[in-house]
Amino acid sequence: MNSNNLFDFNNEHNNLLPYDGEVNYYGQIFTDDIAIQYFNSLLNNIHWQNDSVKIFGKTHITKRKMAWYSIDNQSYTYSGATKNALPFLVELFEIKNHIEKLTDETFNSCLANLYHDGQEGMGWHTDNEAEIVKYSAIASISFGAERYFHLKHKATKELFKFKLETGSLLIMKGETQENWLHSMPKSMKIVSPRINLTFRKLNSVVRTRL
Repeated sequence: MNSNNLFDFNNEHNNLLPYDGEVNYYGQIFTDDIAIQYFNSLLNNIHWQNDSVKIFGKTHITKRKMAWYSIDNQSYTYSGATKNALPFLVELFEIKNHIEKLTDETFNSCLANLYHDGQEGMGWHTDNEAEIVKYSAIASISFGAERYFHLKHKATKELFKFKLETGSLLIMKGETQENWLHSMPKSMKIVSPRINLTFRKLNSVVRTRL
């Protein structure tokens, strides 16, 4: 396949990756009106904070904002920083339940990201932290500005890109995180904000009584 392919969205129930993983794009699972309502509610109610990441041992504060939510109050560590959990919002429960009914997957946590405009993005990475149940599904839902999402195979460097609509759902599962990197590149053409929610399934925490 040629690099920079655009996936065919007409078969959202099929695997969109050619090999070494599974990615399904469901398109818009919320109407534009409902997507706008969720965007405004999440923008106002999520406890947004600037993210911090470690690059070559140095801590950098991003313009992009984030928040970490967990039903089981589980912390989450990525990019060298640990995020303490906030209790799930009503909106997050509503969205999670809708996604679970569509996909037959289950989730117990959510990472929220706020991109103010196209000058904020996300570099190449995998969501393969030890806390995540191996091979479990990660559900990514978008509200607001349409942005391009890229996938690149770690070994072959084959590249795919496609646009995520507002109210749309993307599922990554199986061996995707082991074999594919993903990113959201910056674009000066994007002048409006986007909220991305990634619902995840973390390993259960075993608590012992004292």
